[in-house]
Parts: sequence; structure tokens; C-alpha cells
Amino acid sequence: MRKKKIPLRRCVACNESKSKKELIRVVKNKDGIINVDLTGKMNGRGAYICSSIECLNKAKKSKRLDRALDIQIPDEIYDNLNEIINVDQK
Repeated sequence: MRKKKIPLRRCVACNESKSKKELIRVVKNKDGIINVDLTGKMNGRGAYICSSIECLNKAKKSKRLDRALDIQIPDEIYDNLNEIINVDQK
């Protein structure tokens, strides 16, 4: 019996490869709308970030999410990510 392969993705902030389930996905759809995708099923270009405040701050400061998705990320998305991470860590 073959073991199912776990999909790995790389965090844009720390460059660590982790399983998809451990990371938060940020998606830009074809209309240029940015969303936080907790299901991992939304259509569009995705970038992943660890669920840690350090990675979020690093990504925001260095604009790594902006570069990965080739668009200016609005502050609401960072605020949304911050809330999700704070809930995860409780």
C-alpha cells in the first residue's frame, strides 16, 4: 500500500517548506482581488505564510507577499492574517 504524499509549500517569509495544512494561503484571483484562503481551494494565484506573528511581520516589512502575488496587499489582509494567527495560537 502506497503512502499518500503530503503536499509541501514554502512560506514566503521564512522560506521553510511545511505541509499545506500548517500554512495560511493568501490568494489573488483573476480580478486582482486578494483573499485569505483557509480552505486551500480558492481559484487564483496563491502564496503561503506560516501561522506565526514573526513570519507575518517579516512578510509585511519586506513586502514579500506583494512580490509573490505581484500586487499591493491591502492592510485589511494583514489585519485579517493577524487575527487568524492570534486565534491559532490560543
